[in-house]
Amino acid sequence: MRYPASEKLEIIRLVEQSYLPANQTLDRLGIPRSTFYTWYDKYQTGGVDALEDKASMPARVWNRIPDDVRGQIVDLALEEPELSPRELAVRFTDTKRYFVSEAIVYRLLKAHDLITSPAFVVIKAADEFKEKTTAPNQLWQTDFTYLKVIMFVDFHRELALTQIC
Repeated sequence: MRYPASEKLEIIRLVEQSYLPANQTLDRLGIPRSTFYTWYDKYQTGGVDALEDKASMPARVWNRIPDDVRGQIVDLALEEPELSPRELAVRFTDTKRYFVSEAIVYRLLKAHDLITSPAFVVIKAADEFKEKTTAPNQLWQTDFTYLKVIMFVDFHRELALTQIC
């Protein structure tokens, strides 16, 4: 259980002013001796402020790219705006001898608003293929953007089927 600094200070004062030995007082309070003496050492060296709980977070993330390298990546992107994040990552790794992934470059450029939206080509699906096949092996791969799917749904029939089952 975590105690706020005010309760820790109150427990320290109780143990100091108790007529019982510290071990017995701590047993009655249900506080482990090691915990109490850790609090007591902090209190003696830093006062009440030292009793506050501190967030346990690392000082530095182990895989964070240094700020100067991030700046170099942004500079390279500004120098060569025609390159994609993948091409920038490869170019940076080749020229600077420092590996960065495509995902890192993409997130960094997106954070600096340097990602342009791709030019989309709108393709309308047709009822049939433009180039008709004449043999079975000619149509071995199909891009589904060219297929037109027509679905007729009869809701009354589906409703009746679900009620039967």
